[in-house]
Amino acid sequence: MPSFHNGDVEIAYLDEGEGDPILLVHGFASTRNVNWVYPTWVSELRKNGRRVIALDNRGHGDSGKLYDAAAYEVATMAGDVIALMDHLKLERADVMGYSLGSRMTAVLARQQPQRLRSAIFGGIGIGLIEGGGPGENVAAALEAPSLEDVTDPVGRTFRAFADQTRSDRQALAACLRGSRRLMTREEAAGIAVPVLIAVGTADEIAGSADALGKIIPGAEVLDIPNRDHMRAVGDRIYKAGVLDFLSRRK
Repeated sequence: MPSFHNGDVEIAYLDEGEGDPILLVHGFASTRNVNWVYPTWVSELRKNGRRVIALDNRGHGDSGKLYDAAAYEVATMAGDVIALMDHLKLERADVMGYSLGSRMTAVLARQQPQRLRSAIFGGIGIGLIEGGGPGENVAAALEAPSLEDVTDPVGRTFRAFADQTRSDRQALAACLRGSRRLMTREEAAGIAVPVLIAVGTADEIAGSADALGKIIPGAEVLDIPNRDHMRAVGDRIYKAGVLDFLSRRK
C-alpha cells in the first residue's frame, strides 16, 4: 500500500480507479479498509466512474502512531488530507468524511474551500458544533487493561471496536484527547462549498442532521433510516444519496 510523509508523519493511502477524484476520510478508531473498502464504498464509487483515494488518518491503520494529544488537533489532521492531495498533485476533489473524518472535512471546507468541489459529512450532525462525540470515558476505556474492565457502555462500544480493528489503543486515546475542538456556529455558517449531511436516524452520537443543515447555507440533508452510528456506514440509501449528490457536481 502506498504512503508518503507529511513532515515526520507517514500517511498510508489507497488510490484506485479513474475519473473525477473523491477523497475519503474515515472516522475515529476506524481505517480506510474498515470504513470504505469493506462496506464497498471504494468499489461502488469506482463503478460510477470515480478515482477513489482514501487515507489512514494519523494514529490509525498503517499510518504513523503518535502519542502526544497535541499532534491530533483537528486542523492538523485535516492538514494530512491537503498534504495527500498535494502529493498526488490534485488541485481539487470531492471529500467525504465519516464522524471524525467529517470534522476534518468541515475544517477543510471552511479554511480551504478552493480545494473542495464538495463536502460530504457522514455520521455528524449538530455534534459538529454542540457536544457530541466520544469523551474521556472512551479514552479511559481504550487505556483499560481489558474490555472486561470497562463498565461504561459507550466506552465498551469503542473499546470493542478498537480491539476488533487491532488498533494502537494508546495512539487512539491521544487522538481522542487532541481532536475534541468543536466548530463554532459562525464557522459552520461560513462554509460555502456544496455540502451533504448524511446521518442515521438512530444515531445517538452524531446529533441532528437537520439542525446542522439549517446552519450551513444550502446544505442538503440525507436521513439514513433506522441506522445507528456504526451501522449507517455501508447502508445502501447512504450510498445512493451520495452518488446522486455527486452526480450533480460540476
